[in-house]
Amino acid sequence: MNPIISAQSLAKNYGKKQVLKGLNLSIGPGRIVGLIGPNGSGKTTTLQAILGLSNFDGELSVMGLNPQNDRAALMQQVSFIADVAILPRWLKVHQALAFVEGVHPRFERAKAEAYLAKTKISLNMQVSAMSKGMVVQLHLALIMAINAKLLILDEPTLGLDIMYRKMFYQNLLEDYFDENKTIIITTHQVEEVESILSDVIFLREGEIILSASMDEIGERFLELQTTAEHQAQAQALGPLSQRSLFGKTAMLFDGVAREKLQEYGDVRLTSISELFVAMMKGAYV
Repeated sequence: MNPIISAQSLAKNYGKKQVLKGLNLSIGPGRIVGLIGPNGSGKTTTLQAILGLSNFDGELSVMGLNPQNDRAALMQQVSFIADVAILPRWLKVHQALAFVEGVHPRFERAKAEAYLAKTKISLNMQVSAMSKGMVVQLHLALIMAINAKLLILDEPTLGLDIMYRKMFYQNLLEDYFDENKTIIITTHQVEEVESILSDVIFLREGEIILSASMDEIGERFLELQTTAEHQAQAQALGPLSQRSLFGKTAMLFDGVAREKLQEYGDVRLTSISELFVAMMKGAYV
């Protein structure tokens, strides 16, 4: 099956600063990918390249198209939500629906209205009367009603309270995603998305330091909780990181057999957020 996105040696410079350092990646259809990294790691630049909003060096194909040369055709298949949902304050909901219906051939108005019917947003409501959460809901309704193969979400729930964030991702799974679509999410709220991800890509200083499916991560990375009695023996196995935890030491390992770790304590799967912290040591200094 052909990948939705394929990149070889993808690079980007801003003056003398190299923002992307030769990324190689392949993302297939029917995947939900978390593109995760600290500020300045190259996440937004990567998305801009995929969307055809920025030039780049190297090779990049999105659904078989070159984003720089074929952007008009590409935008027929892509939807995008930025970190700030900006809509004119004077705009009414029915006007927003009519506008998108007029400019995008893949927009299904009935689908957008069905989504909005689950919210407190009425068709005559003006953007100026909406909370930030409601504006994001309207934006999501407009985007999800576009039958696109690729949806890119750049910090889509930034600034929203926890209820709106949970509703956002629940609606995304129930009303949008299927095996023929691909979603890329960038977010700092890793804990909220890891349960829906199929794959993760960690970026640090313009380089991919981890690209793996959730199944692969479950096989590779394990956390051992050990006592002082076995701490030295466990450390000899080369943990990625360790921290104190209720009188024990929690150590994160890559590629060490579960059977071996169980000799020294309790073993469990690690979370994406814990793995991210371990692999980003020094990135926030």
